[in-house]
Amino acid sequence: MNRHPRLLHAAAALALAACASSPPVAAPPTDVAVPAAWNPGAQASAAGATLADDWWTSFRDPQLDALVQRVLERSFDLAQALARLEAAAAARGIAAGEALPQLDGGFDAQRNRRLFLGFPFGGGGVPSSTFTTYGLTLSARWELDVWGRVRSGESAAIADVEAAAADAAAARTSLIAQTCRAWFAATEARQQLALAEATVATLRATYDDVRDRFRRGVRPALDVHQASANLANAEAAVAQRRDALGIALRRLDVLAADYPRGGAAVPATLPQDAPAIPVGAPSDLLLRRPDLAAAERRLAAAGCRVDVARANLYPRIALTGSAGTASTELEDLVDEDFHVWSIGANVLAPLFRNGALRADVARNEALLEQAAAGYGRALIQAFAEVEDVLGAEAQLRERRARTAEAAGHAARARELARDRYQKGLVDFVTVAETQRQSFLADAARIALDRLTLDNRIDLFLALGGGYRRPAPDAGASRP
Repeated sequence: MNRHPRLLHAAAALALAACASSPPVAAPPTDVAVPAAWNPGAQASAAGATLADDWWTSFRDPQLDALVQRVLERSFDLAQALARLEAAAAARGIAAGEALPQLDGGFDAQRNRRLFLGFPFGGGGVPSSTFTTYGLTLSARWELDVWGRVRSGESAAIADVEAAAADAAAARTSLIAQTCRAWFAATEARQQLALAEATVATLRATYDDVRDRFRRGVRPALDVHQASANLANAEAAVAQRRDALGIALRRLDVLAADYPRGGAAVPATLPQDAPAIPVGAPSDLLLRRPDLAAAERRLAAAGCRVDVARANLYPRIALTGSAGTASTELEDLVDEDFHVWSIGANVLAPLFRNGALRADVARNEALLEQAAAGYGRALIQAFAEVEDVLGAEAQLRERRARTAEAAGHAARARELARDRYQKGLVDFVTVAETQRQSFLADAARIALDRLTLDNRIDLFLALGGGYRRPAPDAGASRP
């Protein structure tokens, strides 16, 4: 189920739209004061960088790259977005058809019987005549777009195509982000399962040691029961982690439009270094985020439809004409002696519509205000998403550092507690507590690794993609 043909159709639709007049870019709301830099502080500059469509490759995981390509080729969600783009392109073609003369061709044949009533012909009955006529015509009609009604309608349709294209781009970016999140969630689930299994092995060794000491009369039965309970809880955690891994793997299958068997092979550990992103200035979002581009194009389309509604208040002027042949003999249709033609013009002015046309103007003006408010809301939401992600970035770095430090101390405490227990210097409660803390610290460290990657994916999504920096000598050889 390859979606490449739809991509080609979408590209053709955009090329068709580019041949006509696209409405100008609508200005963002003037009451939104956009700062020169993001709130968390100075970030890496994006000057000279270009938008990278393959931003997920910065994670340097060939398996993930292959999965993303498979998802993009097979996704039903993306297929829906591309189908909507094709529908918008077809609607633009309908609107464009009104700008050119309308041509119709026709052929007709009629068999007629005429009665001659009141004529003093002899004989009985009513005299009559029966004959056949043939006609071949070509008619044309062309509306003179004096008030810009047709032109504005076509511009609105072009803006709809551009909005649908931006929606498709947003759907693609969102789908890639979902795939990356699901991939790292499955990787974390596998890593958490490995940790749980290693913990079971550690607790089983501890249980065997405690039981041996109990049999030799060195430790009480309380230690045996406590070690057995800890081991059983750890085994239950393994079952829970295994179930979580199965769910995460089946999620990957669903994204790729496969039957959810859960058989995908994911890495054993999460990547430790998230790719850096030059975030640039807040105003860059207006050029980078496809959802903002879609909102702006819908605003432009709404403005064009106001012009259409206003033009409907004025008369429509059209030129009409027809040419053809008419004869009672079929072979005479190509004879110039039987040619007929007509040419004319008509004006159709709305005189009384009970206020319907002015109400349509008011409706479209209200829709324009709605689109402007939607654009402003989308813009504010986009700024908030980036600020939230950038704010979480610093907090996650701090949490990861402290959690990794805690995991190191917990592992050391666990080893010391077990050594001191074997020497009879501490009770088993101390051993069990240090083992529990070590397991929790390692699990938290793995979870934070995944949260950091998710936050970086959210940053890619919030910024509208990644950046590809130009080579230092990119323009050195140019004159």
